[in-house]
Amino acid sequence: MNTGGPADRKESKRPIVARRKIAATRSPRYNCLWQQSWPVSNCLNHILLISLVTPRMGLLGLSQQSVSVYLGTMSEQEIKGAEQEIKGRYAFVSLGCPKNLVDSERMLGHLQLDGYELVDEPQGADFAVVNTCGFIEAARTESFATIDEMLQLKQQGDLRGVIVSGCLAERQKESLLEERPEIDHLVGVFGREEITKIADRLVGNLAEQRHVFHPAPSHPLPDNARLRITPRHFAFLKISEGCDRLCTFCAIPKMRGKHATKPIDEVVAEAAELARDGVRELVIVAQDTPYYGIDLYGEPRLTELLVELEKIDGFDWIRLMYFYPMYVNDQLIDHLADSDKILPYIDMPLQHANDRMLRRMQRRVNRNDTEQLLTKLRQRIPSLVLRTTFITGFPGETAAEFTELTEFVREQAFEHVGVFTYSLEPDTPSARLPDHLPEQVKQERRSQLMEVQQEVAFAWNDRQIGRKLDILVDSQVPGEKNAWIGRSYAHAPDVDGIVYLSGSGIKVGDLVPAEIVARNNYDLVAAALED
Repeated sequence: MNTGGPADRKESKRPIVARRKIAATRSPRYNCLWQQSWPVSNCLNHILLISLVTPRMGLLGLSQQSVSVYLGTMSEQEIKGAEQEIKGRYAFVSLGCPKNLVDSERMLGHLQLDGYELVDEPQGADFAVVNTCGFIEAARTESFATIDEMLQLKQQGDLRGVIVSGCLAERQKESLLEERPEIDHLVGVFGREEITKIADRLVGNLAEQRHVFHPAPSHPLPDNARLRITPRHFAFLKISEGCDRLCTFCAIPKMRGKHATKPIDEVVAEAAELARDGVRELVIVAQDTPYYGIDLYGEPRLTELLVELEKIDGFDWIRLMYFYPMYVNDQLIDHLADSDKILPYIDMPLQHANDRMLRRMQRRVNRNDTEQLLTKLRQRIPSLVLRTTFITGFPGETAAEFTELTEFVREQAFEHVGVFTYSLEPDTPSARLPDHLPEQVKQERRSQLMEVQQEVAFAWNDRQIGRKLDILVDSQVPGEKNAWIGRSYAHAPDVDGIVYLSGSGIKVGDLVPAEIVARNNYDLVAAALED
C-alpha cells in the first residue's frame, strides 16, 4: 500500500518530526476486558477512548495516560498543510490487540494530516470511529456494546455519524449494516487507507458506497505516519500481516488473510522513525513472528531482521511477542541469547499440552517437541521469562486431558500465563467438532488452571525480591509523590504485571536501576537505587 504519506512524497525537504500529545483514556464506559487470566495474546482487548490532553491535565496515571504522537518525517510544506482549516471533529475508540492498535494509529495519522481534529468526547463530534475486534465472542460483545453506545448518541442527536472499522467489520461485512443500519460506514481491515475518503463522504452528506472492503494484499500495508497512542517511550512494530496457520478455533486468517512478510528494509525504516521519536522499547508483533520471511525470502529471516533493528540508535529494549512454537532454530536462539538489546522474554501461545487436543486444534506441534524447545530456550537464554496462553474446554477435552494440561503448567513454571475458555466461532472448523462442553465446565477448568498458575507466578515473584533490575517508567501513581508505575524486562505492556517504583528525580520514560523489595500479588515493588 502506497499512501503517498509524508515519508513517501518526492517533494519532501528537510525532515521535521511533528509531535502532539493525546491521551488513552480508560473510561468507566469502556471497561478493560483484560485481566491476569485474560485470553490469548492475539486479543489483548485493551480498550482506548482516544482524546486530547489539555496542558493542565498533565499525567493522570492509568485513567488518563499522557502519550505521544508520531506523524512521520514531514517537510515544512506538509506541516503547514496539516495545520489547515479543520474539516471536522471526531472521536476514536480502539479495541483489540496491538496489531489492531497499529491500524488505529495509522488511521489517526491519516485523519490528522487530512485536517480532521480529534476531540476528547464523542458528544458533539461530527463522527466517531470504532476500530473493532472480532476475534472471539467476548471481544465481539464488547465491540457491539461500543458501537451501540455511539449509535445511541447519534440517535439522541449528540453525534452526527458512526464509522465502524477493523476485524468485526471485516468478519461480518454487509451483514453488520443489515443488523445495525444506523451505522454510516464500514471500513474493513484493508480499507483503513481510505478512512479520510470515508470521513469526507460522511461530513459531506454523501451516501454512496457505505462500505470499503479490500482483499488482503500480497504486500503488507505500511505503518509509518502513525499518530501513536502508546506512551512515547514504547511502541508496537508490526513486521507481517495475516497468518498461514489454520488452527481450527481461529478466524484470524479469514479476517487478516494469509501471512505476508513486510520487507526488512521497510520494517527497519519504520523502526528508525519510532526511534527518532523517542521510543526506548520496541515491541515486535505479528500473528506468527518466527515465520517471518518464509513467504518473501523462502526461509525464516527473523534473525536477519533483528540484526538490522539492533543497529538502530535509541532502542534500549526489543521485545518479541507471538512466537508460534515452530521455526525457532538454533541460529535464532543463539542470537537471542547473545543480544544486548533483545530482552530475554518470549511470548509463545501454546493453547494446550495434550497431543490429541493439539491435533484437534490443528496446531501442528506435539507435547514432546514443545518440551524440548522450552528446555532448550531455558538452558541457552539466561534469565528467560516465558509467557503463554491456553484454552480450556476445547470440544472433546476430557478430564484426564485437562489434568495433563494442569500438570504441564505446573512442571514448566511459566512466569506469565493467560487462560481463556473455548469460544465457539460459527465460521471455524472447531464449531463442527463433536462433544462441545458446557460453559460451566469451561469456566471451572479455567479457574482451576489459573489457581495452579497463581502459585507458580507468586513463587516466581517471591524469588525476584533482592534482584536488581532496570525499570522502565510508564506513569506516575495518581495522587502520590515519588511513586511510579513501570515494568521490568519480565513485563510486556498491557498483558503482564507491573512494578511499583519509589524514588525521586524520576520521570515517565526513564529506565531506572532499582532493587525489588516486595511482591504485591502478580506485581512487584521496587526502590530506585542511588547513583
